[in-house]
Amino acid sequence: MFAYSNYSLRYGTLSIESLVTTAHEAGMESLVLTDINNTTGIPDFTEACEKAGIKPVAGAEIRNGNDHLFTLVARNNAGFKEINEFITQHNYSSEPYPDRAPLLKQCYVIYPLLRFPAGKLHDNEFAGIAIRDINKLRASAKSNHIIENGVMLQPVTFMNDEGYELHRHLRAIDNNILLSQLEPEMLAHASESFIRESELIKCYEALPQVVRNTKALLDDCAFSFDFKTIKNKKTFTGSGYDDRLLLEKLAHDGLLYRYGKNNKEAIRRIKHELEVIDNLGFSSYFLITWDIIRYSMSRGFYHVGRGSGANSIVAYCLRITDVDPIELDLYFERFLNPKRKSPPDFDIDYSWKERDDVTEYIFKRYGREHTALLGAMSTFKGKSIIREMGKVYGLPKAEIDALVESRKTTMELDSITKPLFHYGKMLSEFPNLRTIHAGGILISEEPITCYTALDLPPKGYPTTQWDMYVAEAIGFEKLDILSQRGIGHIKDASDLVLRNRRIKVDVHDVPMFKRDEMVKEQLKSGDTIGCFYIESPAMRGLLKKLHCSEYVSLVAASSIIRPGVAKSGMMKEYIQRFHNPGGFSYLHPVMKEQLEETYGVMVYQEDVIKVCHHFAGLDLADADVLRRAMSGKSRSKKEMQLIVDKFFENCKAKGYADDLTKEVWRQIESFAGYSFSKAHSASYAVESYQSLYLKTYFPHEFHVAVINNFGGFYSTWVYVNEARKWGAAIHLPCVNKSEFNTIIYGTDVYLGFNLIQNFETSFAQSIPMERLDNGDFVNLEDFVNRTRITIEQLILLIRLDAFRFTGIDKKQLLWDAHMLLGKSTPPASMQQLFATPTKHFELPVLVHQTVEDAFDEMELLGFPVTLSGFDLLKTTFRGEIKAKELVHHIGKKVRMVGNLVTIKYVTTVRHDMMNLGTFLDDEGNFFDTVHFADSLNRYPFKGRGVYLILGKVVEEFGFPSLEVEKLARLETVSDPRY
Repeated sequence: MFAYSNYSLRYGTLSIESLVTTAHEAGMESLVLTDINNTTGIPDFTEACEKAGIKPVAGAEIRNGNDHLFTLVARNNAGFKEINEFITQHNYSSEPYPDRAPLLKQCYVIYPLLRFPAGKLHDNEFAGIAIRDINKLRASAKSNHIIENGVMLQPVTFMNDEGYELHRHLRAIDNNILLSQLEPEMLAHASESFIRESELIKCYEALPQVVRNTKALLDDCAFSFDFKTIKNKKTFTGSGYDDRLLLEKLAHDGLLYRYGKNNKEAIRRIKHELEVIDNLGFSSYFLITWDIIRYSMSRGFYHVGRGSGANSIVAYCLRITDVDPIELDLYFERFLNPKRKSPPDFDIDYSWKERDDVTEYIFKRYGREHTALLGAMSTFKGKSIIREMGKVYGLPKAEIDALVESRKTTMELDSITKPLFHYGKMLSEFPNLRTIHAGGILISEEPITCYTALDLPPKGYPTTQWDMYVAEAIGFEKLDILSQRGIGHIKDASDLVLRNRRIKVDVHDVPMFKRDEMVKEQLKSGDTIGCFYIESPAMRGLLKKLHCSEYVSLVAASSIIRPGVAKSGMMKEYIQRFHNPGGFSYLHPVMKEQLEETYGVMVYQEDVIKVCHHFAGLDLADADVLRRAMSGKSRSKKEMQLIVDKFFENCKAKGYADDLTKEVWRQIESFAGYSFSKAHSASYAVESYQSLYLKTYFPHEFHVAVINNFGGFYSTWVYVNEARKWGAAIHLPCVNKSEFNTIIYGTDVYLGFNLIQNFETSFAQSIPMERLDNGDFVNLEDFVNRTRITIEQLILLIRLDAFRFTGIDKKQLLWDAHMLLGKSTPPASMQQLFATPTKHFELPVLVHQTVEDAFDEMELLGFPVTLSGFDLLKTTFRGEIKAKELVHHIGKKVRMVGNLVTIKYVTTVRHDMMNLGTFLDDEGNFFDTVHFADSLNRYPFKGRGVYLILGKVVEEFGFPSLEVEKLARLETVSDPRY
C-alpha cells in the first residue's frame, strides 16, 4: 500500500504514528511512504514500521503543483539516495520536474495512468493503476500493454470521510482560496481512504497480473535505517589514531595557557575526559569544533562557547569555551557520558556580522555534499489556525479577530464556526512549513543525501528536510553556530578602544575581570545598561537584591531570572534564603544533601536531574530524559508521561507524603522548562563580565558599540542617554565628522548617518567614502557637487544641522539647497573644468528657536538630542524626589516625574494584569514602578513620553520601587512652526 503522511504539507492528513498503527492493526506486511516532493518522514516512518513488524519501503511522489508526474520507490538505500539527489537537484535549480523520470538504477518509477509514457519502457518503469482506473482500462486499446506493466497505485491520503474534509481544508489553505473555490485537480480523489489489504486485492481480482507485479516490486525492495552509529564525519585528520594524538596535544597545550604547569586537578580531568572522548568516538567532533574556532580567531572574530559543552575542560583548553569547569565544579558527564542517549552539541555564538563568514568557511572546508544546515518544522498552532481557517471560510478580518479573541467561550458556535473549530483542532501541531533551525549545522561522513533530500532556502546553503529530533535519532551531533548582538558590541567596543585610546584589550582575560574590584562594584550597583544579559530591569533589580558582586552568584542569577522560576515563587524564595541562610527548612534531607549550594532551590537543569535521581529514585538516564522533555527537547509525550508516572510511583514506594511529593514535583515542573544548565549560565556570565569590564573602564567606546549593534534590551535613545550620563558629548550627525555608524573622537560621540530615518543607505555610506577620497567638505555647494544627493535626502541632513560647520542658519541652508538643486538630481560626480559661479541671495533674518531643532530630531532620529524630553514639558516640576533618593523614602507617598523607557506586561497568579514600568528621571537615572490592575485600569499608560507618577515607595531586599496609585502623561510644548 502507498501512503502520504502529513509531511505532504497541506495535503496529507495522517501522522506517521497513526498511519503505521492503522496498517499494523490491519495486518499489513509492507507499507510505502510516498510524500509529495520530500522524504522528511522516512526516518520516523522506518523506525515506526520496524517496531510494528511492518516492512518499510521508502519513496516520494513527484509533482509540479497539483500535477502528479510519477512516484519513485527505492529498491534499497542506494535508491533512497537517488531519490534524495533527484529532489535536491530540483530544489537547487528551482526548475520544474521533468514529465518523465531520469534513469535511476536503484528505483522503480510508477506513472499515473494518464501520464504513462508511450513507446518503450525502461525495466524499472510501471503504470500505476488506481481502483477508479480499472473500468477505464477495460475500454482502452492499450490495456494489455498497461496491465503487463501495471502495479496497484491506490494511495492512502485520509482515513475516512472526516479525514477527507480535513484534506479539503488543507488544500484550501495551501491554495489560499475559499473551500467553495476548490477544483477537483487540487484534491485527492474521494476514494483515497484506508482499505485493508485483503479488500484492496479483491478490488484488483480482475487484474491478477497487476497484483503479481505489485507483490514482486515490493518484495524486491529492502530498506532500513541505521539508528545506532554516529553519522558525523568520523575523522578530522583521516585517522582515528591521529585524531586522538592531535586532540591530546592540543588539550595539553591549552592546559598550559589556562592553568599553568602544575595543576594536578586539571591534569587529572583532562586525562579522564580524553579517554571518554576517544572511547565514544568524539575526537573528530572536538577537533572540527576547534578548527572552526581556530579559523574564526585567525580572522579576529570573537565567540562564546556555551551550552553543556562548557562542562568540558578539554573544550576550555581548546578555547572553544571560556568557562573554567573546575572553578564551578561542573561535571563533564553532564555533557558526555556512555549512558547519555542523546548526542552532545556545542553552541558557538558569533557576532551577527560575522556568523555568515564562519558558516561559509564550514561549508567550504568540509564540502557541500557532506555539510548542511539543520532544518526545522513549523506547525499549525494556536491563533494562527483560526486565522487560516477563517480565511478559507471567507470570514471578514473583523470576524476572524473576534473568533481569535473569543476562544470559543463567549460566542455560540454556528454552522460556520462549528466546523471551523472542529477541523482547526484536528490541524493542531500538523506540519505546516519546512524552515531552518536557528543555527544547527551537520557535517556528515557520508553524503547528506544518504539520509535526506535537501532544500535550498534564501540563505543559499543546503538544508535538511527533517529537524533536530530526527538528526539526533539517527546519530548526528549538530554544531550550533549562532549569532547575537552582545558579542558584536564586545568586539566593536574593543576595536574602538584601540582606535580611540591606542589600548589593546584582551576580552578573553575573564579571570582578571572577575578579580577586578571596580568591576565587582559596578556589578553590585546594578548599573549594567548595555551589558549582555544583565541589563533588563528585572535583572538589574535581581543583581541589587542579591548584592551580586561575584562570578558564582552571577551564574546563579543568570538562571533564576528565567520566567518559570519567578512565576513559581522560587526566585523570591532563593533571595530570602540567600539573605537568611539559617532561616528556612529543607523540604527533605535529600534536598539539603543535593541542593545546599543553592539553599535548597533548584537553580540549574543539573539540579532537576539530581532531585529526580536522589529524591525520586529515577536512574540518571530517565532523569535526563525528563529534564529534556520538560525543556521542549523531546517529541515523545508518551515517553515523558511514563517517566512522570514512575516519579510518583517511586516516591510513593519510598513512603513520602503526597503533599511532599506534589510540592517537589511542582518545583521541578515550574523550573525545568525554563532553567539553564549551570554551564550555560556560566557562559552567559562570562559574556556579561566582558561587557561589564568594557563599560567600567571604557564607557564611551562601550556605549557607542552598543548603539551600533542595536538589538539590546532598550531603544537607541536609552543608550544615547547612558553615554551622555557617563560623560560623553553627544553630537548630531555631521557631514565632516560622522560615519555610517556612530563614531567617537576622544569623548565626542557623533551619531551615525544610519540612525537618520528615511535616509538612503547608499548615501549614508557614500558620504564618508567621498570625504576619505577627497577631503572634508568646504560648504553646502561643495557637498552637492561632490555627491549625487537628491533634494529630499539633502533636506534631511540640513534639518539635522549636519552642515553646522559652515556657521550658516538651517533656514538659509534650506533656501540654498533649493537654489542648488530644486527638484533635480545632479549629474554623476566628475571633475569640473570650469567652476560655475552660484548666485547668492540675501535673506531677511529668520527667527529660529532651539525647540524647533528638537522636533526635527524627534521626527528624523526618533529622539531629541539638542534638548531632553524634560526640556519640552510645559511644566517646570521635576518631581519631589529623584531616583537616587528613593531608598530614603521607603513607605512614603511621593510624586515623581519620569521619561517612560519600557513596560513589562505581567499576569498575576490570580490572572490579573499587572504592569512593571521603567523610567528615567531628569538626571538620567532609572527607577522602576509597579502598576496593579486597579491603578492600571484607571490610569493606563498612553504611549511614550514623560509622566507624573504618584505612588508609595516600597522596598524588597534593599531594592526600592514605586507602587503607583496615579499616572498622567505630561503635556509638552508645541512645535512653534505649526
